[in-house]
Amino acid sequence: METYATVKGQIVIPAALRRKYGIKKGTKIIVTDTGDGIVLKPVTEQYLKNLQGSLKGKGGLKALVEERRKDKELEE
Repeated sequence: METYATVKGQIVIPAALRRKYGIKKGTKIIVTDTGDGIVLKPVTEQYLKNLQGSLKGKGGLKALVEERRKDKELEE
């Protein structure tokens, strides 16, 4: 599949992929630079379920709470 960037840098994710990954209006997307490409990961309910327990005992909860606090400040 191919898509093109607009003048503003926006891209359209093909409908088949939006359906497959549960991307709807307002879905948050994590953009990661891998060094040789870009990875887009939708933050859906399934994605969050898969993360459960993955940060246990690693101080991840504190980092997540801090990140959420910063996000909330930016939204206000």
